[in-house]
Amino acid sequence: MSERNENEMDEAGFSGDVSRRSFVAATTLAVAATAVVGSATAAGAATKTATGLKVGAGKAAFTPSASILPLNNFTSVHDDLYARVLLVESGSRRVALAVLDLTSISAEAIGLMREAITAATGIAAANIMVTVTHCFSAPHVADSSSSAGAATYVQNIVTATKSAVADAVRNLQDAQVGYGRGEADVNVNRNVPTADGYWLGVNEQGTSDHGVYVARFNDLDGNPIAVLTNYNVQSCVMQDSVMSDGSLPITADLAGAATAHVESEYPGAVGFWLVGACGDQFPAYRSKRYTIDKNGAWTYGVDLHDAGFALLTAQGERLGNEIVRVSQAITRYESGKNVTVRLLTDDVTTTEMETDHPTGPVKTATYTPTDTAEVPIWVFQVGKGVFAGVEPELSTSTANAIRKASPFASTFVMSMFEGGAKNMPDRWNYDNFTYEARDGFYVEGTAEKVAARIERLVKALN
Repeated sequence: MSERNENEMDEAGFSGDVSRRSFVAATTLAVAATAVVGSATAAGAATKTATGLKVGAGKAAFTPSASILPLNNFTSVHDDLYARVLLVESGSRRVALAVLDLTSISAEAIGLMREAITAATGIAAANIMVTVTHCFSAPHVADSSSSAGAATYVQNIVTATKSAVADAVRNLQDAQVGYGRGEADVNVNRNVPTADGYWLGVNEQGTSDHGVYVARFNDLDGNPIAVLTNYNVQSCVMQDSVMSDGSLPITADLAGAATAHVESEYPGAVGFWLVGACGDQFPAYRSKRYTIDKNGAWTYGVDLHDAGFALLTAQGERLGNEIVRVSQAITRYESGKNVTVRLLTDDVTTTEMETDHPTGPVKTATYTPTDTAEVPIWVFQVGKGVFAGVEPELSTSTANAIRKASPFASTFVMSMFEGGAKNMPDRWNYDNFTYEARDGFYVEGTAEKVAARIERLVKALN
């Protein structure tokens, strides 16, 4: 990792717009930029007087209106979808994190969001992280050119981003940060053995991490500004569930329900859902679910319809209660000029692969290597906590390995950065021909390679 020169910064102290695949931004309040590893690069330490940790947060809805429905087969709205923006400032620079209640998001929309955030804050595109909650009950974001409805949907997202970042700028203030961890038995391993091989369902004996990882940002009076939650689960309680009137409703699903509960407990604060290793994790209870009988035969289609929202409410409240409990139990906070804030990015070169599109379990499969691919990595440090994010959906074992190797007391491991990608499973999934492996983009061993690179980056920060 080499340092970028100070004369590459603009007047606000931010670098110009560069490729996220080759750029690493780094800021340290108390010390100069440290040594680095791998192919990554780092921005030099700020030359202006550090003012200490400042944080601002905002949110705004981008829910599709009735006029553009149906959209991606969704025909009604149960609850709103939100864009949330977090600004974290250290000295003369700021980093932004945008989180959206979506399954995934297009490169076009991400680019427009970055433009909006840069216009409002002066933050360079390379210092803006964009991720999604991986909610399966929201329309996919298609290119604006695909239809009038898609164009309106993208514009909704951009408008909401502008509103959210404006709020974040307005309430940017001196802050303190603290970390905590709890447990919530809401997720379950979804790799289930059937008579024909592994398929989707509920495997109580499978690997799961029920950890609820929480970061809380307060003002200096102890009032919460933002509460960030990292949890391993797909938000798919209501996925494919059709209501009694035949409608397919839009909902922010489990991530939205848990976050809404947190925000109801802390009026004025913004809750952020950072989806963890979701590639092998379902909610324990889903409205439309897979079933496996004693002979290993599977079905998909048992649907609770409208009653499924009771499952969503109950699980969201249960998870939300634990987030709040952990948040309330945090007693150690950092603030001022001694809080280190750094953002590192890097890439791992690997190979893409092709296989059959999974429609059911199999006992064998062929993984065919194709083109070279880059897996981008983001590592974001705030004080004694570190956040590591990648585009693909990770397996639980990969996240566990990253946490185990981390020297930080609080380590958040996230999937679905930069709009998300297909699965990046561990070796076990490849060996057992799971849905996760057959729905993946990358050859076997990529997850382990990425985990090792994240380990090096994280240790370089400590």
